[in-house]
Amino acid sequence: MNLLLGSIIVLGVMGFMGALVLYSTAKRFAVEEDARIDEIVSLLPGANCGGCGFKGCRDFATQSVAKGSLAGFRCPVATKAVLDQVAKVLGVESIGDAERQVAVLRCNGSCHVREQQYEYEGPQSCAVIDNTAVGTRGCWYGCLGCGDCVDVCSFNALRIDNDTKLPVVDDKLCTACGACVAECPRHLFQLRSIGDKNEGRRVWVACSNKERGAMARKACAAACIACTKCAKTCPTGAITISENLAYIDYKQCIACGECVAVCPTGAILANIPHREVKLEKTESQA
Repeated sequence: MNLLLGSIIVLGVMGFMGALVLYSTAKRFAVEEDARIDEIVSLLPGANCGGCGFKGCRDFATQSVAKGSLAGFRCPVATKAVLDQVAKVLGVESIGDAERQVAVLRCNGSCHVREQQYEYEGPQSCAVIDNTAVGTRGCWYGCLGCGDCVDVCSFNALRIDNDTKLPVVDDKLCTACGACVAECPRHLFQLRSIGDKNEGRRVWVACSNKERGAMARKACAAACIACTKCAKTCPTGAITISENLAYIDYKQCIACGECVAVCPTGAILANIPHREVKLEKTESQA
């Protein structure tokens, strides 16, 4: 009994001494944190989406306090009113209005315009399929439709359309955090400015196929074939052709819709989730 009691006392003393050493070490090497960090964290949305380029809201707050400014900092989830409050905490001038952005999918190759060519049995993951195969529809550039982007969206702004089998972005829920941009193995998502000058309209080329026109059209009836009709009809010169693909500069685009009207394949979209194009048979399919 005495031996057991003695062991308990010894262990208790050792535990107390160890705790005392840890406490002393923590006090000696402690780094006082600026109180403004917690204040800024309390103001931020707390989404921790990483859209600002930092690890999360606390890292955003820490870095902004360290810099003493919001210059170059961007929180896609926070409103301007929130960022004005953050600027007040930092003791700096309020930042200007930031352009609101949303994600767009640079692929219009629904299951109606890309015929299934292969059977795939394996993990339903875009990343896995992209590393092992072309997919089921024969386009090396098109959407694989497994929904990896949907899984990483923290704001429920993405869903897979049951009819087209393509991701659909909900403009009202999208915060342009960039998670889908980073996740897509084929880099099909792009953040586009909505812009007040266009009354919220935006126009983009929904294709990423860099093959020449005939090859691209063979893989997908809605592919951009670099015919230059859009560039020729654009009144502001916002459209350029590079690597067999048209590109629309949203800063120059006035969202007039002229390019949408002349595109022979439906590869250009303007606030339309999916413009369906009838699959025309090629000579090899006839």
